[in-house]
Amino acid sequence: MYQLIKPLLFRFDPENIHYFVTRNLKRFNRFPGGSKVSRLIWDIQDTRLEKEVFGLKFKNPVGLAAGFDKNAEVIGEMADLGFGFIEVGTVTPLPQPGNIKPRMFRLPADKALINRMGFNNMGADVVAERIAAYRRNAKPLQKGLIIGGNIGKNKVTPNEEAVNDYIKCFDRLFDVVDYFVVNVSSPNTPGLRALQEKEPLMNILNTLQQRNSKNGISRPILLKIAPDLTHEQLDDIVDIVIQTKIAGLIATNTTVVREGLRSAKYTEEQGGLSGKPLTEHSTEVIRYLSQRSKGAFPIIGVGGIHSAQDAMDKLKAGASLVQLYTGFIYEGPGLISRINKKILSA
Repeated sequence: MYQLIKPLLFRFDPENIHYFVTRNLKRFNRFPGGSKVSRLIWDIQDTRLEKEVFGLKFKNPVGLAAGFDKNAEVIGEMADLGFGFIEVGTVTPLPQPGNIKPRMFRLPADKALINRMGFNNMGADVVAERIAAYRRNAKPLQKGLIIGGNIGKNKVTPNEEAVNDYIKCFDRLFDVVDYFVVNVSSPNTPGLRALQEKEPLMNILNTLQQRNSKNGISRPILLKIAPDLTHEQLDDIVDIVIQTKIAGLIATNTTVVREGLRSAKYTEEQGGLSGKPLTEHSTEVIRYLSQRSKGAFPIIGVGGIHSAQDAMDKLKAGASLVQLYTGFIYEGPGLISRINKKILSA
């Protein structure tokens, strides 16, 4: 079904069509039985897919990566398509418009996207209120859905004050999300990736860990890393995770590398590249981290998953869970069920 309409969708600006599709998906699910139809077509209900990772029980190991639902607008709709968990954001303390448009580009020949969105979002207050509203009104089959909060700093906040932005987001979202992701690896906020260096990163993670308790409850904190790190930098990341005792890693974010692209006119386009060109490298990063750490912490694998086998490769490399974004756009909702069926048959 999706492959029949994809050529039409791909004729329009990627950012505009994203909002058009999500708006209409919300409208469809408001019709009587709309949500049930979505679940009947796409979702797989099988307890054998359930998995417990960092103390949370996931209905299945296939999640929606951050960036698709920046403002917690379609959590229920994505759950109806079969995702086992939803990660919202990246969320910043204050609303910000992001970078100037156009800021997202399709590379069909490469099954890829380039984006330089720049953490465009409505701010932590709006996102927290929307997640809380979703929790109150969730349908019976969506009760217990795992929701992650991907947090970052505002563009105008200097790096030396970045920790304060992460604290604000952490405190505001603490009561409504199940886990946190510290995003210091997006290439689209000037200077952000400098926070991946050991000293500033240790400061952010240790500070959040010190605040990570409220009425006896703590939230798993994960770190999302870039695929462009050297082995020496990945070794530092392993040490940082172990020293700060955070729950794990998400590997990987988008890349700034452009080698081997068929879409030559986009090789100079600024932003993060995602999709099929990242498949093998992301998997190798996961394998390296898993082997180097001797499986000391969970890894969520993301980057270039366009088939059930891509997902299985990441799980075999050491990932405990996987996430989709660009593959979901190119392959459609059926990719979720194909991955889950592959896991069940393995």
